[in-house]
Amino acid sequence: MPATLSFTLKQARRLALAAQGFNGRQPPAAIKSAQLNRLIERLGLLQIDSVNAVVRSHYLPLFSRLGSYSSDLLDQAAWSSGRRRTLFEYWGHEASLLPMSMYPLMRWRMQRATRGEDIYQQLARFGREQQDTIRRVLASVEELGALGAGSLSTRQERAGPWWDWSAEKHALEWLFAAGEVTVAGRRGFERLYDLPERVIPSQVLALPLLTEAEAQRGLLVHAATALGVGTEKDLRDYFRLNPGDSRPRLAELVEAGELLTCEVQGWKQPAYCLPEPKVPRRVEASALLSPFDSLIWERSRTERLFDFRYRLEIYTPQEKRVYGYYVLPFLHNERIAARVDLRAERAAGRLAVHAVHEEEAGLDDEGMLALAVNLRRIADWLGLERVQLNCPRASADRLRVALAQIEGD
Repeated sequence: MPATLSFTLKQARRLALAAQGFNGRQPPAAIKSAQLNRLIERLGLLQIDSVNAVVRSHYLPLFSRLGSYSSDLLDQAAWSSGRRRTLFEYWGHEASLLPMSMYPLMRWRMQRATRGEDIYQQLARFGREQQDTIRRVLASVEELGALGAGSLSTRQERAGPWWDWSAEKHALEWLFAAGEVTVAGRRGFERLYDLPERVIPSQVLALPLLTEAEAQRGLLVHAATALGVGTEKDLRDYFRLNPGDSRPRLAELVEAGELLTCEVQGWKQPAYCLPEPKVPRRVEASALLSPFDSLIWERSRTERLFDFRYRLEIYTPQEKRVYGYYVLPFLHNERIAARVDLRAERAAGRLAVHAVHEEEAGLDDEGMLALAVNLRRIADWLGLERVQLNCPRASADRLRVALAQIEGD
């Protein structure tokens, strides 16, 4: 094998898609917890987001790869008590669900947070200045068990928008970042915090503490495994490492032969992959992707891999939006071929398609049929009776024909 591997852009795409679990295989008829856990282990984490325009983001990547599954399986893995719990919440790539196997790789980050490092400045300052409040809140959790911030708040004034947290909420978030509490469950979407020893399995907590360098190398190897191929920035972004940490660790991994330096057609920066990469001949997969899917969450990499520029427009004023409020990219046979502005209108029992935008190369009839199938499947998964097209574009006319075709079969 040459010292530096070289991949065409098509090969890099296939490596990335296969590494992310898009292997084109037909999933089993009934998805069980074992399949979910294997996939999450492969990905390393699922990003959590509160927007519920279609479905909360952590549910969708599993559907995109496995098809219809019971969301109760993920709820049990994330927030149940006992042996069925296989995931924990922490700051992975933003707020994330991670397999228990990743817990030892995150403890260095908890220790840094305790020292006021690598966390939001406002939270770090709170940790320095409000230790009495933090200890009072921790004592309440110790005594009472799983608690939400609302049940502890002593504030009298009405909360403001967004990050106008009470002192107790700040304390819980600091304790969470420092690993002194963890998320035991959720009430609606509100976190319920408890002590790690009452949530995380004892055998996981008893594992030896890794050094920062060991943990960071482990995270970079896991990122390379999940991405297939990526630049230094791609790899560090996966678990939100700092450049000052990732660069020396990456050099150590290359020197040890655990990662290889490689080149990708059209990429200006060197890339990295696991030894003996296996590039599939093709990847035949079609899926609607969450905006927070790990395949596309690093937007510059998405442009380099798929020639697809993607920006979420939730916070863009409506009159300035180009594509729509909650737009899901559509992956079809190694391309991101379209983007669809979707909304689950649950009270009306319908999946509303507000806009369909084909990319420059467009969708042929087979691709448009695949999009129709994916929309019908996601509607069925969400328990919605029909797909309603509200888009006046020509693409929607073709999609309407394709939907009629599959619903007539």
